[in-house]
Amino acid sequence: YLGGLFAVATWGDRLAKKRTPGSRRPIIYALSLAVYCTSWTYFGSVGIASRSGLDFLPIYIGPILVFSVGWRVLQTIADIAKRQNIASIADFLSARYGKSEALGALVAVVATIGIVPYISIQLKAVSASLDVMIANPVIANAAMPFMQRIDGLSILVAVTMGAFAILFGTRHIDTTEHQDGMILAISVESLVKLGAFVAVGLFVTLSMLGGFESLAARVTSDQHISGLLTKGLHGGRWITLTALAAMAIILLPRQFHVAVVENAHPDDIRRAAWLFPLYLVAINIFVLPIAIAGLVLLQPGSDGDMFVLALPVSAHSNLFAMIAFIGGLSASTAMVVVETIALSIMICNNLVVPMLLRRRAERPDILNDMGKTLIAIRRLAIVLILVMAYGYYKMIGSTAALAQVGLISFAAVAQFAPAFFGALVWKRA
Repeated sequence: YLGGLFAVATWGDRLAKKRTPGSRRPIIYALSLAVYCTSWTYFGSVGIASRSGLDFLPIYIGPILVFSVGWRVLQTIADIAKRQNIASIADFLSARYGKSEALGALVAVVATIGIVPYISIQLKAVSASLDVMIANPVIANAAMPFMQRIDGLSILVAVTMGAFAILFGTRHIDTTEHQDGMILAISVESLVKLGAFVAVGLFVTLSMLGGFESLAARVTSDQHISGLLTKGLHGGRWITLTALAAMAIILLPRQFHVAVVENAHPDDIRRAAWLFPLYLVAINIFVLPIAIAGLVLLQPGSDGDMFVLALPVSAHSNLFAMIAFIGGLSASTAMVVVETIALSIMICNNLVVPMLLRRRAERPDILNDMGKTLIAIRRLAIVLILVMAYGYYKMIGSTAALAQVGLISFAAVAQFAPAFFGALVWKRA
């Protein structure tokens, strides 16, 4: 699967050479924005729904409001980025405040530390889904000796994603150059995870629960389930989560990269104003049916975050178990690839390169081959980010819910909001 995505990226780069620079690509652009839907969406939303009903909705209400109501703000941000040759959110804030190197470096450090937990839950999700998959005795007998030698599945996941991110993200020296191949591959992944989630949702609802009428009957007859769905809205919590998600859809490094840096034409944002919200609605349609099925059909105390995969496995459906697994792998891989690329650009441009330039007087030959140096720095940064994410994953263990950890990163990037949006409305800021 990952090899196929790399082939798609290579094909996309070849197509880009034949395409007029700056031409429209609204569907690809809108689908690339769906990198917002990570394993938190694919696995974690069902987990939230199984524990607290409709509390998963604010994470999507925020982005829907931003794109449906505030898309002109995003268009303004993209215009500024093009004029200033901005390659990251660190560049953007630095440029708006007197091209401050210190501010750019601070943003890069805060973003890296803040996003590490978010990357760690992608490793956790894929590792946990592999654990569910190898519950089959035949697969377990073949796989477990190897897995024990490499200290678990999580190392294998981290190494695979790291290699993939390096292959994807370090093929272009110019960070403001559109990476058409990567964006095409991420768009394909958005279709894969949407198709997989809807397919599993239909299988669970129609085959395992017996149809939508049977689903409704389960809801009305089970007091625990009906209680989950009729809980009163937690006003303060919903407002806070909606605000955090609205800021995150622009300020997360990967979202800034796909929405701003990779924006090729202003019309793409106008089209995404309805295409992207439509995608968010579509991928959440079967969250509640899958959560209800997990509560009804699986053993009490089962991990809600893994209902999407555990249900087909419990039904002994190899086809839908594999579809569910590929969808989760797609959601996690897309996030890790784009996030590590965006962070590696910030680390390179805002932390390492300024230090190299200061040494120019001491070593005049230091800039002779900056191209290879920049690529090497980005590759090393990707490796270091994944090492930190793996360390964080091992530190928190397997008990933390995906959504709880993800919110740490949302809160971290929200710290950029006053300076970021303040600079848009107050020119003397």
